[in-house]
Amino acid sequence: MIPDMLYDDLARALTDPAFELDARSADLAALTDEQLGDLLPAAHRVHHTDAAPATWRTALAVRHAAEARQPRFTPDACRRLFEALVEQIRHSEPGVNIVPGVTALTHCTGPWPDLSGPARALTESLLGRQGGTHPYSLFLVAGLADDETRRAVAERLGEGPIARAEIDVLTGLTPAERAVAAELDLVNTYIEPESTPAVWQKLADLPAYADFAQRALEAAADRADGIQSGEIPYRSDKAFTAREVAVLGQAARVALLRDEKWLPEVYERLLPGIAVAPTAARTVPSQALLYELVRAAKEFPTPEAVTAIRTARSVTRHAGVPKQLDKLLKKVEAALAQRTEVALRLPRLGFDESGVLRRPAGDGYAAVVTVTETAELTWEKDGRPLRGVPAPVRRDHGELVKEVRDLVKRVDIQLSTLARALEGGLPVGAAHPYRWWRTELAGHPLARSVVSGLIWEVETAPGEWRPFLPATDDLPDAPDDASVRLWHPIRADAGTVRAWRDRLVDAELRQPFKQAFREIYRLTPAEEEARLHSNRFAAHLVHYRRMRGLFRARGWSSRLLGPWDCGDGDEATRVLVSGRWRVRFFHSFVDWADDDPVASTDWIRFDHRVDGRWRQAPLTEVPPLVFSEAMRDVDLFVGVTSIAADPDWTEQGPARAYWERAGFADLTETAEARRDALARILPRLKIADRCTLDGRFLIVRGDLRTYRIHLGSANILMEPDNAYLCIVPSRTRITSRIFLPFEDDRLAVILSKAVLLAADGEVTDAAIRAQIDGHA
Repeated sequence: MIPDMLYDDLARALTDPAFELDARSADLAALTDEQLGDLLPAAHRVHHTDAAPATWRTALAVRHAAEARQPRFTPDACRRLFEALVEQIRHSEPGVNIVPGVTALTHCTGPWPDLSGPARALTESLLGRQGGTHPYSLFLVAGLADDETRRAVAERLGEGPIARAEIDVLTGLTPAERAVAAELDLVNTYIEPESTPAVWQKLADLPAYADFAQRALEAAADRADGIQSGEIPYRSDKAFTAREVAVLGQAARVALLRDEKWLPEVYERLLPGIAVAPTAARTVPSQALLYELVRAAKEFPTPEAVTAIRTARSVTRHAGVPKQLDKLLKKVEAALAQRTEVALRLPRLGFDESGVLRRPAGDGYAAVVTVTETAELTWEKDGRPLRGVPAPVRRDHGELVKEVRDLVKRVDIQLSTLARALEGGLPVGAAHPYRWWRTELAGHPLARSVVSGLIWEVETAPGEWRPFLPATDDLPDAPDDASVRLWHPIRADAGTVRAWRDRLVDAELRQPFKQAFREIYRLTPAEEEARLHSNRFAAHLVHYRRMRGLFRARGWSSRLLGPWDCGDGDEATRVLVSGRWRVRFFHSFVDWADDDPVASTDWIRFDHRVDGRWRQAPLTEVPPLVFSEAMRDVDLFVGVTSIAADPDWTEQGPARAYWERAGFADLTETAEARRDALARILPRLKIADRCTLDGRFLIVRGDLRTYRIHLGSANILMEPDNAYLCIVPSRTRITSRIFLPFEDDRLAVILSKAVLLAADGEVTDAAIRAQIDGHA
């Protein structure tokens, strides 16, 4: 249907009960934004109590279309929409809200019309009905009425001095600036957004609100200090009103987004101050504010915010707070890894250029903290190393002992966060100016320990990159403004990848995260044919709780599955490449195995953000690096949590059939990387002459039997009859002495089993020996 004809028919269907239009078959996407905005007031005038069914369906279709996209409104359409909202109130229609009217004003194509009459009627009615449900929209509309109406709303919303201070700031803004604040009513900070709401940047661009954010957070920190000092009477969870918590959460997001220099000191005071009672009580001044500030840091993380959160976690005595903070911290750190421009910032903390910090402790004693792969604390007297903390230091300098131990923990946390941030930048292909990289990363006394073990490449000419390893190579001679980035095997040929892997193993250099041995996932013909989805990791049965824990650790979001309404299936999602790409991994609840929920895996899809909206993308359009990194995560989820890797699985039926099939199936890319590592590690071991790699298996020749260890699941078959051998996984002291080029629990388990079975005649465990001897 031609857009103008469709517009005319919709307009008539909304106002003429005798005219029927099948709105369900009409393509409202054909309407222009202005046409949709012109129809919306009429749609809001239709009331379900007295409208014909066809008219009501048309009104709902127009309303839903307006929610799915952003209409534009002429001043006359804005006026008519406000009048329609007043009419809804007069019809006592439940659920009336003013957000559509405010949204119309923010997308008005001309000067705002005089709305004093409808604004006054809306405000007076809504003050009694919904109070502060949409506080900023209510304040904006009240300001369009008159000063008396605005003051009435201000009194209602000013619950607490910090909330009243925000009202004072809003009062000084122009109506258009108040409309920016009104967008806050559309944000629910308790729900993880698919993308960062634009309102935070708009607020941060308002100088008056940015200044208020500092005053508000400093006032909150002062209040927390007063509670801790006893100047302010302590009441559990009553330090801040609900309205103040909301306002401070908004102030924190603005300050974190702007990366304000004053914020770290405020967070270091405020978070611990509201996380522990000033008495011996196991309560806190404000759980609500504590969690809201951590949620703010999840949206706009900084290294200093992570440190402050960890400090709060360490001081609290509340039984439930540490668990909640741990869950939130995983998400904050995962988000920090995506905010690479901030995450790579590390304080020097007093360390010298060689990564050493000395703190004198009197009488020639000193604490020495040295950073290599991790931070290590030692003690010395007159330059001579000591075995432990000297008794005089423990007695006379207890605070120093605590301080340096805390420093070691803090440095290790920062190094871990840096490694995660660097790894998180891989899908982006994040590049940095070479001069900055040399100074702030390679030359940093702390960051150096992480950076030196990674392979980098510098752009020596347009499109030409030279790889190097700082731990063993001299830094390349390149211009200060040259780009440097992390090397990724997907951009290299197979020979180059093999060479880097050989170098790392020969030098026994263990990387901060898997880079040279990183798995590569390319589109398969089946995925190209399927076009929009991949079933590469579908139809696996997994331990759901373990998989959901990995979701959180890797920065994915998901709802909890279980035998309840809407608990049968979900899409776990992760947003990549600064919000431009999203991967979705569908999984569903299957059943309970004892008390352990089991889930089934399904398809993987990708979305591309276009014009502010997610659109499903063909797999061929997904950047290879984004595709590979997303599929690597899913391979990790399935490989680690599959019941096929559970040696204690005893359930029968279809689950058992899956266990038997998948426990010895073809290798995934993760298992192939494990095989490649074993090919380099085995020749260096004493049991090398008893081990052979054969396809999916590591063959181990013992004195009693020959064993086939699957490189994916670590399950074992015994020759000659392929009997299953159950060994509970463990990482023994033997394998802890074997060099592994990357962290992989399954690889360590495989090696521990190989070492054990190569000397099967010496096995003393009765259960294992009985199986080997054929008496199990």
